[in-house]
Amino acid sequence: MTDRIRDYLRARRDLGLDEGPVMVLDLDVVRDNFSAFARALPDTRVFYAVKANPAPEVLSLLAEMGSCFDTASVAEMQMVLAAGAAADRISYGNTIKKERDIVRALKLGVRLFAIDCQGEADKILSATAQAEVEAGEVQVFCRILCDGAGADWPLSRKFGCEPEMAVNVLEHAHRAGLQAYGVSFHVGSQQANTEAWDGALASASMIFRECALRGIGLSMVNLGGGFPTKYLKQVPGVETYGDAIFRALTKHFGNQIPETIIEPGRGMVGNAGMIEAEVVLVSKKSEAEDEVRWVYLDIGKFGGLAETMDESIRYAIRTDHDEDRMAPCVVAGPTCDSVDVLYEKNHYPLPVSLAIGDKVWIDGAGAYTTTYAAVAFNGFPPLEQIVI
Repeated sequence: MTDRIRDYLRARRDLGLDEGPVMVLDLDVVRDNFSAFARALPDTRVFYAVKANPAPEVLSLLAEMGSCFDTASVAEMQMVLAAGAAADRISYGNTIKKERDIVRALKLGVRLFAIDCQGEADKILSATAQAEVEAGEVQVFCRILCDGAGADWPLSRKFGCEPEMAVNVLEHAHRAGLQAYGVSFHVGSQQANTEAWDGALASASMIFRECALRGIGLSMVNLGGGFPTKYLKQVPGVETYGDAIFRALTKHFGNQIPETIIEPGRGMVGNAGMIEAEVVLVSKKSEAEDEVRWVYLDIGKFGGLAETMDESIRYAIRTDHDEDRMAPCVVAGPTCDSVDVLYEKNHYPLPVSLAIGDKVWIDGAGAYTTTYAAVAFNGFPPLEQIVI
């Protein structure tokens, strides 16, 4: 918790405004994070993953600092444009797009698109005719599958294709008149292994070589996201990732290092936000002396903590009683849904003195919280966000 967040919450409490959970995000931390990425990978363009937190204040700050933006929908593109960034700083990074949305993106001026199959390339080609845009102006990059080993939140096979298939996809796009621009991958969210990019870059270099043999000169590698934020465990600094990625680029591309971009989301805003929540109930399920307590908070999976699914993300939870004796608990949310349990397989240590009405603070909550919160499940309002 930064001093600015602490001061804000104190003032909020003094005014009697602390009736529900709130996520407070400190823009100074976002500013520092962007600068750290720029220093760690100075020759790489930063495309902030808007889905992590699309707060207008965040987008405006990053646009002012020169960031580009990875978007998954036309709505996100419009947010970025409203924040002051030009369309040439936007990538349509979703590999699953309606043709009419591609047309809308093209009309907005977006020219950089992700694909992972020939069908997606065909939609883009058709959309260029509808938008009256020259196909050769449109750059496409093919996303490849990556195993995600070492990530707290490994990505599924929903996005990407096998590297060998990517060569044919890019050739298909090239023959159709689109500009085959490069390759992308994602090593898994909250990736703790700094060497995770090595294998993916080996595949990327193979694709570059095979495409060159077919007369197609690729230019760019999208290194994706995966850069972690600190939850309970320490994580390497951004500069460590930068060094490892540069070594891998040199290893696999030699003196012909391609253009590179990164798509940090969690690593950009995760540690900038903190949630203040309240204990609604502390109870047991039996009279047994050693039975673990159940601690119910006024925030749960549907209120912004969806990433506790399968206990993948284990947030740091702090209280005013952390000097007292700790005991294992099940932590759950407030809704009438049985899946709204945050930590049960691996009990969470919380103070034995924790009581109904106590405040708790959840660190590292700046990414994938407000955007994952339900609109009004059970009548609970979406998670409030304050940007300072």
